[in-house]
This record gives sequence, structure tokens and C-alpha cells, in this order.
Amino acid sequence: MEELNNMLALDNLGELNWGIELFLVVTLTLIVRVVALRLLSVMEKQLAKTENTWDDALFEAARSPLSWFILIMGLLWAIDISEGYVDVALFSDQNLGVVRQLTFIVLIMLFFWRFISQAEKRLLVKIQDAESASDNRMDPTTLHALAKLLRLSVVISAALIALPTLGIEITALLAFGGVGGIAVGFAAQDLLSNFFGGMMIYLDRPFAIGDWIRSPDREIEGTVEHIGWRLTVVRTFDKRPLYIPNSVFNKLALENPSRMRNRRIKETIGIRYGDADKMAVVVRDVKDMLQKHEEIDTSQTLIVNFNEYGASSLNFFIYTFTKTTNWIEFHRIKEDVMLKIIEIVHGHGADFAFPTMTLDGLDKLREEPGAEPA
Repeated sequence: MEELNNMLALDNLGELNWGIELFLVVTLTLIVRVVALRLLSVMEKQLAKTENTWDDALFEAARSPLSWFILIMGLLWAIDISEGYVDVALFSDQNLGVVRQLTFIVLIMLFFWRFISQAEKRLLVKIQDAESASDNRMDPTTLHALAKLLRLSVVISAALIALPTLGIEITALLAFGGVGGIAVGFAAQDLLSNFFGGMMIYLDRPFAIGDWIRSPDREIEGTVEHIGWRLTVVRTFDKRPLYIPNSVFNKLALENPSRMRNRRIKETIGIRYGDADKMAVVVRDVKDMLQKHEEIDTSQTLIVNFNEYGASSLNFFIYTFTKTTNWIEFHRIKEDVMLKIIEIVHGHGADFAFPTMTLDGLDKLREEPGAEPA
């Protein structure tokens, strides 16, 4: 009886020691987590004073993975010391080792994923704050493409590293891929064509995010909002989103008005036949006005000529280019040019023509009732 009591006392003492150890492990884990995150915050505040983008992204990316790493390692430590008291095959040393390795791989992948995303966000702000696009080495579209490619590389690398840990040989997986590759290729034909279409957009760069694009072949016109690996989002001018598979861009002609260097003014103007003697001076003064206009690009083609005998007017045309490509500013300049042409025409005592009709013999008809005009 006394030996039984001693054994029970030892068991109770062992459980008490286990409970104390477990409490200390949990407490130590929480303390280490708080201290580590506090130190990280202090270092982050100090480095935030610098203009370096990478250190800010580094510490912001490390916050969440570090927190989870400490918590999971503490949990695994608690499970490890409980092995003698909890007889569960799931908590074997081999399984715990696999969990540790997978945890490390996943958290490293999460760290690099967050680091790339944070760096992308900060670099995008710098690009948008730049005074002119010529000062930038990289545009937003290229930045997004590189970030997506790097994140994809991180995920694939993490998966390839994790597979042997789970007992899956990469060579066997590649052999399976060779056998089933044809079936998968047919099943994912559209997906792959859209993916490579997206790659061509990123490599050829026919347009970028924020560009105004239109297609003469399809009813596509609007501003590019997003370029993904499968589809591109275009916001039409009536504010509707248009989702276009990337493979479509390999088969159609596309215009990018956002990359115009100038905007064209092309107008035909008619004056009355009675003002024929004033045509030469009107044309001369209009051309002189355009050459002196501050918003007209005189380095481009500039033509003002009398070129047509119209049905009711003598027509001359203007062909010139503005310096701006902004749509609203272009119309303001065009309006100013048209108003100055009115001033020039009226200043020479001429006027603009409009369709007219002359009835010959009308006077004779009035003198001889019943007679028909010739």
C-alpha cells in the first residue's frame, strides 16, 4: 500500500512538473514574441527616417512571419515536452520535425511574398510622385509585371522545396507531368494562351496602366485599369468595366492615343463667292496667326490653303498640330483657333458661306402672271 501511495505521489509530482514546464514554455513564448515585435517596431521607426525604400519594406514584411514563427515554435516545443505524458502517434519526433520544416518553408515564402508586395507598393508611390515620366526608370506596368513574376517564382520555389519534405520525389512528379502534360495542355489551352498573351503585353508594352486604348477591329475603347496574367480590365468612357482575355490582343489592331506626341486640327472653312477677292489675304492671315500661336507646334506640318470650289462656298482648309495631347486642353486650343479665324474673316469684310439657291426668272414671273420661270 505504501509503495502504491509513493507511485501515485510520483505521478502527481510528474504531472505537476509537466504543468509547470508547459506554463513556462507558453509564458516564455509570449514574452519572446512581445519583445521581438517591440524591437522590430523600434528599429522600423528609426529606419523610417531614411529615404531607403527597401529597409521599410523589409521590416514590414518580417512582422507577421516573425510573430507566427515564434508562436508555432513555442507550440511545437510545448507538444515536445508533452510527449511523455500524451501518448499520441501524431506527436512523434518525425512528425514534429516535418511540421518544423514545413513551417520554416511556408513562413520564409510568406516573408518574401510580403517583402515583394511592400516594395512594389512603395516603388509605385515613388513613380507616381515623380515630376515627369522621363525621370523614371520604370513605369507602373513593368513594376507590376516584375512583382507578379517574382511572387510566382517564390511560390514555385517553396513548393519544390516542400515536396521532398513530404516524401514526394520531384523526379516522379516530372515523369507524371510528362505523361499527363498533353491532356493538361488541351484542357488549359485557353488559360495558357491568355497567360502568354499577358507575357507579350508585358514584353512588347503596347499599352500601360492608365493609357487610353481603342481598337478599330472591336468595340474596345477606354482606359486600362489592370493588366493580369489572364485578362486585362479596361474602363470604358461611360465608366463600365470591360474584361478582355489577354489572348485577344494577339489578334487585333490596337491604337494607343495616350502616346500621341501631338493632336491634329483639321478643318475646312468656306467663305462666300462674293468674297473671292479676299480669299488670298484671309488665307495669309490665318496661316500667320497659326504660326504665331503659342499652343501650335510649328515644327510639325502646318498647311493653310484655298483648295476647293464648293457648291455654295469657296473653301480653304487648315491642317496643324497642337503641342498638348490632353483632350480637354486640345479642345480649348481648337476653340481659340476657330474664334480667331472668325475675327480674321470678319476683319476683312468677308463672311462665311451657307447653302443658298438662286431662282432665275423670278422677276419675270412676277410681271407676267401665269408664266413659268425659265
